[in-house]
Amino acid sequence: QVLLVESGGGLVQAGGSLRLSCAASGRTLSRYAMGWFRQAPGKEREFLAAIRWSDATLYYEDSVKGRFTISRNNAVNTVYLRMNSLKPEDTAVYYCAASRVAFSRYSYEYDYWGQGTQVTVSS
Repeated sequence: QVLLVESGGGLVQAGGSLRLSCAASGRTLSRYAMGWFRQAPGKEREFLAAIRWSDATLYYEDSVKGRFTISRNNAVNTVYLRMNSLKPEDTAVYYCAASRVAFSRYSYEYDYWGQGTQVTVSS
């Protein structure tokens, strides 16, 4: 079992930045891939970025490439999502997830999910 706890969400003005954190516990994560997703009201869950824990290989959705940065800190078992130049359309609940078998953009390939953290971007 892997427990994921997100933090760092909040209210920010357009053009601002936030860094989300996802603290992982429960199992050795060296064989996992970690992903960040978001879901806005009335919309499907959307992939943003993924990182392979073992070698930090990165994978970004094109729509956030250049604005969002995923990273990890092995020492504290935490994955981050740095978000710059935020826009009102980035408003959503942001989730981190862990996959045992896939380095993927597809939510169904992730086994464990955090509870989510709300990000609201005001215009």
